[in-house]
Amino acid sequence: MKNPKIVSGFSKKSKRGKLRWLVENFFKHPEEVARELKSFWYGDPQKQKIFDEFSENTITNFYMPYGVLPNLKINDEVYCVPMVIEESSVVAAASAAAKFWLNRGGFKTEILATKKVGQVHFDWKGKRKTLEALMPKIKELIHTETSHITANMRKRGGGILDIELLDMSDLEPNYFQLQMTFETCDSMGANFINSVLEESARSLKQFMSSQEQLPTAERELTIIMAILSNYTPECLVRASVECPIEELGNFCDGDMPAEEFARKFEKALNIARIDTYRATTHNKGIFNGIDAVVIATGNDFRAVEACGHAYAARDGKYRSLSFAECKDGIFKFWLDIPLAVGTVGGLTALHPMAKRSLELLGQPSAEELMQVIAATGLAQNFAAVRSLVTTGIQKGHMKMHLMNILNHLEATEKEVKEALVYFADKLVSFSSVREFIQLLRTTPEGMPLPLPIMIERKKS
Repeated sequence: MKNPKIVSGFSKKSKRGKLRWLVENFFKHPEEVARELKSFWYGDPQKQKIFDEFSENTITNFYMPYGVLPNLKINDEVYCVPMVIEESSVVAAASAAAKFWLNRGGFKTEILATKKVGQVHFDWKGKRKTLEALMPKIKELIHTETSHITANMRKRGGGILDIELLDMSDLEPNYFQLQMTFETCDSMGANFINSVLEESARSLKQFMSSQEQLPTAERELTIIMAILSNYTPECLVRASVECPIEELGNFCDGDMPAEEFARKFEKALNIARIDTYRATTHNKGIFNGIDAVVIATGNDFRAVEACGHAYAARDGKYRSLSFAECKDGIFKFWLDIPLAVGTVGGLTALHPMAKRSLELLGQPSAEELMQVIAATGLAQNFAAVRSLVTTGIQKGHMKMHLMNILNHLEATEKEVKEALVYFADKLVSFSSVREFIQLLRTTPEGMPLPLPIMIERKKS
């Protein structure tokens, strides 16, 4: 008997046909689920068509919160930054950090490099010196044969920057590589780079086959693959902040002296440099800020994450991406991060909210967007480490998470008000909120709540 969960020709079904098959074979209440999934479709069919064509086998849209980070001062210009993220407290924390640094010079950023990398991987049974002798002709050929692809990019100041031969046959038999570097201007450039690489691979193979002075075996070159690398250590931006140590007293929570806060902060960053377990969570916090802006602007957060984590391990050990220093009474905090992003092409030109995000940022160039993203990551990191070395991360995080818990428990408007008052000065946990709501629901109407809760509410 045919398994109903196995389907043939699914991609050829209409969108409604896909949805019908899905709900009938995987859900207990198909009609209810179908209505729910359809409720997330855009009312405007043309706009929905754009979203459907971003990917394959689309059924519906998956919504994420779109928030903004105001008061982010970068190189003396103030931005309101779009952030798409579902994690509680991230936007609030970054906003607090942005406000703190607003009157302390703000964030300083600089572009350290903008090169991107692509590779042609190939097998070849010959000696490196033979290929090296042919490289001037190979380079000239590649520039010529790809000129129709690079023409527009060259007009904007970009294109192929360099072509280098790498002999890696000591690691893998007969393995060589052409490593090519690119400038893609305001485009992220993935499609451009890949098109150039594939054309370069074809040209290389044809060129070698035509070299009659070589032995037959050396005229045979096998292309393994031609693909960009998402590791772009030379597409790098730095973001930093600094102020006199005594000014940190306004942001360190409670009664902790500014000097103690600064030293604990510096120690926390040193720990993230030497301990991989801590570095992983530390960098995840940085990417809470970075990814939110990358997604909001229609860029590839997966590529940005992969590159950032590889860069964090560039010396063979995974380390923090940010640094802190207390010296001569000055607190300095900075971040170096590789970011390959674009402001033209791809989703940035198609996604309606990505276009609005770029408009909100003042239609930035790719370099300006790199700086905004890096500063947002540093702001988020500053706020997170500040919480860790003072009150602990859970106090602020769980306060923000309280509404999520109340929504999960389907709290009424009255119950929400009661809970917000009761937990104003208490540690929030799922179990404590659940017990409180259960208590509200089991206390007869008009009857006072148990004495401890009444006392707590009067204190509030």
